[in-house]
Amino acid sequence: MSDRYVKLFDELKKNSQGAFIPFVMLGDPGMEECEAIIETLIEGGADALELGIPFSDPTADGPVIQAAANRALEKGATPDCCFDLLAKIRKKHTCIPMGLLVYANLVLGRGAERFYRRASESGVDSVLVADVPVISSRRFVRYAQENGIAPVFVAPPNADDGQLLEIASLTKGYTYFLGRAGVTGADREMEAPLSARISFLKDAGAPPVVVGFGISRPEHVRLALEAGADGAISGSATVALIAANLGDAKKTRGELLKFVKDLKAATRNELYVRGTA
Repeated sequence: MSDRYVKLFDELKKNSQGAFIPFVMLGDPGMEECEAIIETLIEGGADALELGIPFSDPTADGPVIQAAANRALEKGATPDCCFDLLAKIRKKHTCIPMGLLVYANLVLGRGAERFYRRASESGVDSVLVADVPVISSRRFVRYAQENGIAPVFVAPPNADDGQLLEIASLTKGYTYFLGRAGVTGADREMEAPLSARISFLKDAGAPPVVVGFGISRPEHVRLALEAGADGAISGSATVALIAANLGDAKKTRGELLKFVKDLKAATRNELYVRGTA
Protein backbone atom coordinates (compact mmCIF):
# COMPACT_ATOMS: atom_id res chain seq x y z
CA MET A 1 0.00 0.00 0.00
CA SER A 2 1.27 3.49 -0.80
CA ASP A 3 2.89 5.30 2.10
CA ARG A 4 2.33 8.79 0.69
CA TYR A 5 -0.24 9.69 3.36
CA VAL A 6 2.03 8.45 6.15
CA LYS A 7 4.95 10.48 4.83
CA LEU A 8 2.76 13.55 4.36
CA PHE A 9 1.28 13.59 7.86
CA ASP A 10 4.64 12.76 9.46
CA GLU A 11 6.26 15.68 7.65
CA LEU A 12 3.44 18.06 8.52
CA LYS A 13 3.62 17.06 12.17
CA LYS A 14 7.37 17.76 12.24
CA ASN A 15 6.66 21.22 10.86
CA SER A 16 3.69 21.89 13.19
CA GLN A 17 1.27 22.11 10.29
CA GLY A 18 -2.05 20.64 9.35
CA ALA A 19 -3.00 19.40 5.90
CA PHE A 20 -5.06 21.38 3.44
CA ILE A 21 -6.76 19.19 0.84
CA PRO A 22 -8.86 20.74 -1.94
CA PHE A 23 -11.46 18.76 -3.90
CA VAL A 24 -12.29 19.17 -7.59
CA MET A 25 -14.34 17.13 -10.02
CA LEU A 26 -12.24 15.46 -12.70
CA GLY A 27 -13.21 16.72 -16.13
CA ASP A 28 -14.72 19.99 -14.90
CA PRO A 29 -15.04 22.21 -16.87
CA GLY A 30 -13.16 20.06 -19.42
CA MET A 31 -10.24 17.66 -19.27
CA GLU A 32 -7.53 20.12 -20.35
CA GLU A 33 -8.90 22.86 -18.12
CA CYS A 34 -9.12 20.40 -15.22
CA GLU A 35 -5.49 19.42 -15.62
CA ALA A 36 -4.49 23.10 -15.43
CA ILE A 37 -6.69 23.53 -12.35
CA ILE A 38 -5.06 20.58 -10.57
CA GLU A 39 -1.63 22.00 -11.37
CA THR A 40 -2.77 25.30 -9.84
CA LEU A 41 -3.94 23.57 -6.66
CA ILE A 42 -0.54 21.91 -6.30
CA GLU A 43 1.25 25.18 -7.03
CA GLY A 44 -0.84 26.90 -4.36
CA GLY A 45 0.37 24.49 -1.72
CA ALA A 46 -2.23 21.71 -1.57
CA ASP A 47 -0.85 18.94 0.61
CA ALA A 48 -2.99 16.24 -1.02
CA LEU A 49 -5.79 16.06 -3.57
CA GLU A 50 -9.31 14.71 -3.28
CA LEU A 51 -10.84 14.17 -6.70
CA GLY A 52 -14.26 13.13 -7.91
CA ILE A 53 -15.17 11.01 -10.92
CA PRO A 54 -18.36 12.51 -12.37
CA PHE A 55 -21.53 10.57 -11.70
CA SER A 56 -25.13 11.32 -12.62
CA ASP A 57 -26.62 10.87 -9.15
CA PRO A 58 -24.15 12.04 -6.48
CA THR A 59 -26.37 11.65 -3.43
CA ALA A 60 -23.86 12.94 -0.86
CA ASP A 61 -23.20 16.15 -2.78
CA GLY A 62 -24.94 19.48 -2.73
CA PRO A 63 -25.85 21.54 -5.82
CA VAL A 64 -22.40 23.02 -6.41
CA ILE A 65 -20.64 19.68 -6.81
CA GLN A 66 -23.64 18.16 -8.60
CA ALA A 67 -23.33 20.94 -11.18
CA ALA A 68 -19.61 20.23 -11.55
CA ALA A 69 -20.36 16.57 -12.24
CA ASN A 70 -22.93 17.57 -14.85
CA ARG A 71 -20.49 19.93 -16.58
CA ALA A 72 -17.88 17.19 -16.74
CA LEU A 73 -20.36 14.63 -18.09
CA GLU A 74 -21.57 17.08 -20.72
CA LYS A 75 -17.94 17.48 -21.86
CA GLY A 76 -17.68 13.71 -22.29
CA ALA A 77 -15.80 12.78 -19.12
CA THR A 78 -15.67 9.03 -18.49
CA PRO A 79 -13.92 6.98 -15.79
CA ASP A 80 -11.24 5.99 -18.31
CA CYS A 81 -10.59 9.65 -19.23
CA CYS A 82 -10.34 10.44 -15.53
CA PHE A 83 -7.86 7.63 -14.89
CA ASP A 84 -5.77 8.78 -17.83
CA LEU A 85 -5.63 12.28 -16.36
CA LEU A 86 -4.71 10.91 -12.93
CA ALA A 87 -1.87 8.91 -14.45
CA LYS A 88 -0.62 12.06 -16.16
CA ILE A 89 -0.70 14.01 -12.89
CA ARG A 90 1.03 11.18 -11.03
CA LYS A 91 3.85 11.06 -13.58
CA LYS A 92 4.59 14.74 -12.92
CA HIS A 93 3.96 14.74 -9.17
CA THR A 94 5.26 11.55 -7.61
CA CYS A 95 4.82 12.43 -3.93
CA ILE A 96 1.46 14.14 -3.48
CA PRO A 97 -1.29 11.83 -2.18
CA MET A 98 -4.29 11.55 -4.51
CA GLY A 99 -7.62 10.27 -3.26
CA LEU A 100 -10.84 9.53 -5.12
CA LEU A 101 -14.34 10.24 -3.86
CA VAL A 102 -16.76 8.12 -5.90
CA TYR A 103 -20.10 6.32 -5.77
CA ALA A 104 -20.72 2.59 -5.67
CA ASN A 105 -22.31 2.38 -9.13
CA LEU A 106 -19.12 3.75 -10.68
CA VAL A 107 -17.09 1.07 -8.94
CA LEU A 108 -19.47 -1.83 -9.53
CA GLY A 109 -20.37 -0.82 -13.08
CA ARG A 110 -16.82 -1.53 -14.21
CA GLY A 111 -16.37 -4.46 -11.86
CA ALA A 112 -14.92 -3.58 -8.48
CA GLU A 113 -11.67 -5.48 -9.01
CA ARG A 114 -11.06 -3.77 -12.35
CA PHE A 115 -11.89 -0.35 -10.91
CA TYR A 116 -9.40 -0.66 -8.06
CA ARG A 117 -6.73 -2.11 -10.31
CA ARG A 118 -7.13 0.80 -12.73
CA ALA A 119 -7.02 3.25 -9.85
CA SER A 120 -3.79 1.72 -8.59
CA GLU A 121 -2.21 1.80 -12.04
CA SER A 122 -3.11 5.50 -12.26
CA GLY A 123 -1.31 6.35 -9.03
CA VAL A 124 -4.33 6.73 -6.77
CA ASP A 125 -3.63 6.36 -3.05
CA SER A 126 -7.12 6.13 -1.57
CA VAL A 127 -10.76 5.58 -2.52
CA LEU A 128 -13.77 6.78 -0.55
CA VAL A 129 -17.04 5.27 -1.80
CA ALA A 130 -19.48 7.87 -0.51
CA ASP A 131 -22.67 5.82 -0.52
CA VAL A 132 -21.28 2.60 0.98
CA PRO A 133 -21.59 2.41 4.78
CA VAL A 134 -19.01 0.52 6.80
CA ILE A 135 -21.43 -2.35 7.40
CA SER A 136 -21.58 -3.03 3.63
CA SER A 137 -17.96 -2.31 2.82
CA ARG A 138 -16.10 -5.61 3.13
CA ARG A 139 -15.91 -6.31 -0.60
CA PHE A 140 -14.70 -2.76 -1.34
CA VAL A 141 -12.09 -2.96 1.41
CA ARG A 142 -10.80 -6.27 0.09
CA TYR A 143 -10.36 -5.07 -3.48
CA ALA A 144 -8.81 -1.83 -2.27
CA GLN A 145 -6.23 -3.58 -0.14
CA GLU A 146 -5.45 -6.16 -2.81
CA ASN A 147 -4.53 -3.29 -5.13
CA GLY A 148 -2.57 -1.22 -2.64
CA ILE A 149 -5.34 1.36 -2.21
CA ALA A 150 -6.28 2.83 1.16
CA PRO A 151 -10.02 2.46 1.86
CA VAL A 152 -11.33 5.69 3.40
CA PHE A 153 -14.58 6.02 5.32
CA VAL A 154 -16.70 8.96 6.38
CA ALA A 155 -17.16 9.49 10.12
CA PRO A 156 -20.41 11.43 10.68
CA PRO A 157 -20.55 13.74 13.71
CA ASN A 158 -23.64 11.91 14.99
CA ALA A 159 -22.16 8.39 14.70
CA ASP A 160 -22.31 6.29 17.86
CA ASP A 161 -19.22 4.87 19.51
CA GLY A 162 -19.63 1.48 17.87
CA GLN A 163 -19.72 3.00 14.39
CA LEU A 164 -16.67 5.13 15.07
CA LEU A 165 -14.74 2.13 16.37
CA GLU A 166 -15.49 0.20 13.19
CA ILE A 167 -14.54 3.16 11.02
CA ALA A 168 -11.29 3.54 12.94
CA SER A 169 -10.45 -0.12 12.38
CA LEU A 170 -11.13 -0.17 8.63
CA THR A 171 -10.16 3.23 7.27
CA LYS A 172 -6.58 3.76 6.10
CA GLY A 173 -4.61 6.76 4.89
CA TYR A 174 -6.79 9.33 6.60
CA THR A 175 -10.20 9.54 8.27
CA TYR A 176 -12.81 11.80 6.66
CA PHE A 177 -14.67 13.43 9.54
CA LEU A 178 -17.78 15.42 8.67
CA GLY A 179 -17.82 18.86 10.21
CA ARG A 180 -21.61 18.74 10.06
CA ALA A 181 -24.40 16.44 8.92
CA GLY A 182 -26.05 16.69 5.48
CA VAL A 183 -24.65 17.04 1.98
CA THR A 184 -21.63 18.97 0.76
CA GLY A 185 -21.87 22.73 0.51
CA ALA A 186 -20.09 25.93 1.50
CA ASP A 187 -23.35 27.66 2.39
CA ARG A 188 -23.46 26.00 5.83
CA GLU A 189 -20.59 26.13 8.26
CA MET A 190 -19.18 23.46 10.51
CA GLU A 191 -21.04 22.57 13.63
CA ALA A 192 -19.28 22.53 16.99
CA PRO A 193 -18.06 20.90 19.13
CA LEU A 194 -15.90 18.53 17.09
CA SER A 195 -13.14 17.82 19.58
CA ALA A 196 -14.78 15.00 21.56
CA ARG A 197 -15.54 12.90 18.48
CA ILE A 198 -12.13 13.57 16.96
CA SER A 199 -10.44 12.54 20.22
CA PHE A 200 -12.52 9.37 20.32
CA LEU A 201 -11.40 8.42 16.79
CA LYS A 202 -7.77 9.04 17.61
CA ASP A 203 -7.97 7.05 20.82
CA ALA A 204 -9.50 4.24 18.76
CA GLY A 205 -6.43 4.18 16.51
CA ALA A 206 -7.91 5.90 13.44
CA PRO A 207 -5.48 7.34 10.90
CA PRO A 208 -5.10 11.15 10.76
CA VAL A 209 -8.46 12.91 10.98
CA VAL A 210 -9.34 15.41 8.26
CA VAL A 211 -12.47 17.55 8.57
CA GLY A 212 -14.69 18.18 5.55
CA PHE A 213 -18.09 19.80 4.84
CA GLY A 214 -18.43 23.50 5.63
CA ILE A 215 -14.75 24.38 5.06
CA SER A 216 -14.61 27.55 2.98
CA ARG A 217 -12.53 30.12 4.89
CA PRO A 218 -9.20 30.18 6.75
CA GLU A 219 -10.97 30.42 10.10
CA HIS A 220 -12.77 27.15 9.37
CA VAL A 221 -9.40 25.46 8.88
CA ARG A 222 -8.11 26.90 12.13
CA LEU A 223 -11.23 25.76 14.02
CA ALA A 224 -10.82 22.22 12.69
CA LEU A 225 -7.18 22.10 13.75
CA GLU A 226 -7.90 23.62 17.14
CA ALA A 227 -10.45 20.82 17.65
CA GLY A 228 -7.65 18.29 17.19
CA ALA A 229 -7.98 17.49 13.49
CA ASP A 230 -4.92 16.87 11.36
CA GLY A 231 -6.24 18.75 8.35
CA ALA A 232 -9.21 20.07 6.43
CA ILE A 233 -10.83 19.35 3.07
CA SER A 234 -12.59 22.02 1.03
CA GLY A 235 -14.81 20.87 -1.82
CA SER A 236 -17.79 23.09 -2.58
CA ALA A 237 -15.89 26.33 -2.01
CA THR A 238 -13.14 25.21 -4.39
CA VAL A 239 -15.60 24.04 -7.04
CA ALA A 240 -17.66 27.23 -6.68
CA LEU A 241 -14.64 29.29 -7.76
CA ILE A 242 -14.42 27.23 -10.93
CA ALA A 243 -18.14 27.67 -11.61
CA ALA A 244 -17.98 31.42 -11.02
CA ASN A 245 -15.29 31.89 -13.64
CA LEU A 246 -16.30 29.55 -16.45
CA GLY A 247 -14.82 30.70 -19.73
CA ASP A 248 -12.03 32.68 -18.05
CA ALA A 249 -9.22 30.20 -17.39
CA LYS A 250 -6.76 32.87 -16.27
CA LYS A 251 -9.14 34.26 -13.64
CA THR A 252 -10.04 30.75 -12.50
CA ARG A 253 -6.43 29.85 -11.87
CA GLY A 254 -5.70 33.18 -10.19
CA GLU A 255 -8.58 32.89 -7.74
CA LEU A 256 -7.88 29.23 -7.01
CA LEU A 257 -4.22 29.99 -6.38
CA LYS A 258 -5.11 32.66 -3.83
CA PHE A 259 -7.77 30.47 -2.21
CA VAL A 260 -5.44 27.52 -1.72
CA LYS A 261 -2.60 29.70 -0.46
CA ASP A 262 -4.89 31.38 2.07
CA LEU A 263 -6.35 28.15 3.44
CA LYS A 264 -2.97 26.42 3.48
CA ALA A 265 -1.55 29.37 5.41
CA ALA A 266 -4.20 28.78 8.07
CA THR A 267 -2.70 25.34 8.74
CA ARG A 268 0.53 27.05 9.81
CA ASN A 269 -1.15 29.15 12.49
CA GLU A 270 1.24 28.95 15.44
CA LEU A 271 -1.54 29.64 17.93
CA TYR A 272 -3.40 26.37 17.54
CA VAL A 273 -2.48 23.22 19.42
CA ARG A 274 -2.67 20.14 17.25
CA GLY A 275 -4.07 16.89 18.51
CA THR A 276 -1.89 13.83 18.63
CA ALA A 277 -2.06 11.96 15.33
